[in-house]
Amino acid sequence: MDKLVISSYDEFAAYLGKNLGVSDYVELTQERINMFADATLDHQWIHVDTERAARESQFGTTIAHGYLTLSMLPYLWNQIIDVRNLKMMVNYGMDKMKFGQAVKSGQAIRLSADLHAIENLRGVTKAQIKFAIEIKDCPKKALTGIATFLYYFE
Repeated sequence: MDKLVISSYDEFAAYLGKNLGVSDYVELTQERINMFADATLDHQWIHVDTERAARESQFGTTIAHGYLTLSMLPYLWNQIIDVRNLKMMVNYGMDKMKFGQAVKSGQAIRLSADLHAIENLRGVTKAQIKFAIEIKDCPKKALTGIATFLYYFE
């Protein structure tokens, strides 16, 4: 997949209201889920106990943490866009974030992103990205929202 290459506010602003791209799929394996549980100290059985989840969960298997799904955003975003001529990028916030569907262990997710809004704040580009994390072969989205980034171009 070809990445969108952006080097300035004006180049970015040209995509206002448009789809910026779609990432490749990445699988959320049980190993990745377990590592996230270890990193966050969230070992709830629905995420890490495969036998109990198979018996007791409505999903029939373990599911990824919602925040694991969210944490994949930077990796997937970097597959869509290559921002050049940059001093620094800062995560500024999340709005209207909604977990719509659990991601089962072994399912693959990808990111679709649109440029929702853009502002020039005294030389700093504030970009609001409307995003959806989709689950392969599933009609419901795992996660939707608006991510706001501050880009400091040189």
